Amino acid sequence: MVETSARLLRLLSLLQTRREWSGTELAERLGVTPRTVRRDVGRLRELGYPVAATAGAPGYRLGAGTDLPPLLLDDDEAVAVAVGLRTAAGGSVTGIEETSVRALAKLERVLPSRLRHRVRALQSMTVPMGRAGSAVDPAALTAIASACRDHETLRFDYRSHEGQQSARAAEPYRLVHSGRHWYLLGWDTGRAGWRTYRVDRLSLRTPNGPRFVPRDPPDADLATYVSRSLSSAPYRYQGRFTMHAPAEVVAGRMPATVAAIEPIDARSCTLTSGANDLDELAVWVAQTGVDFDVHEPPELADHLLALSARLAAAAQRAGAGRQPVAAAVRRAR
Repeated sequence: MVETSARLLRLLSLLQTRREWSGTELAERLGVTPRTVRRDVGRLRELGYPVAATAGAPGYRLGAGTDLPPLLLDDDEAVAVAVGLRTAAGGSVTGIEETSVRALAKLERVLPSRLRHRVRALQSMTVPMGRAGSAVDPAALTAIASACRDHETLRFDYRSHEGQQSARAAEPYRLVHSGRHWYLLGWDTGRAGWRTYRVDRLSLRTPNGPRFVPRDPPDADLATYVSRSLSSAPYRYQGRFTMHAPAEVVAGRMPATVAAIEPIDARSCTLTSGANDLDELAVWVAQTGVDFDVHEPPELADHLLALSARLAAAAQRAGAGRQPVAAAVRRAR
């Protein structure tokens, strides 16, 4: 049975390296008869591999099926895939960061140690140019992803936005990528509540803590939940606005880590954001270039009146300084 299983794996590997193989070629490579090759092809088909017979001379081709069967990779191919996934996990290809982390966690779990060393060596000698967000070690991402999958408690040291260090233990639920940063959403066992952690601010401790039974998530829409917790919860002032433009238009002008945006109808949306200063809150919303109504905080309305008066006075003074120049240009014409 062991010999047969090993031969099936070898046959599968051969079928993946070339488009077509004749039965005679496969028999010679495997050291068996063409009849044995036919039986082994039948076993692969029973396992779900779409091995098709080619027309003309008896031969075989591995085709595409409805489901992706397991792939066999040689050493160089495995290293190439792992490096590619690590690069994509860093945000170099928009939209596949989280998928890349899941795939990388699966691959690194089965990589032999010699190949892990090759991957890390190649990655350490590669310098990215123009990184848009914070640097995160892909090894930390895959370790967190594995803990989420296996329901293992994470223990780590965490540095807050203010620079305060603390030891944490959390039941990890999901990794979320904002486009600039990676965040871990988990249940903080010491604080008995859901928390969002920036991955580049945490240092994992080993080994992981005990396994746990997963809790119900805090919200069905985790992306919106994380965006809301990042954009308003840590700040002194919590702003809520009605924006008179479609949600997708406002979202294109406001990063997810700055504001949470929820559609009201096809022409308006609600924007929630936070700041430690009213001027900052006002500027963030005004710079979208969209008309808006203020609902919270109440003191922001009076602050906007004072701010608009200062801006109008500055504009008048700037305009008065340009009048002589404008008049001279008109006379020259």
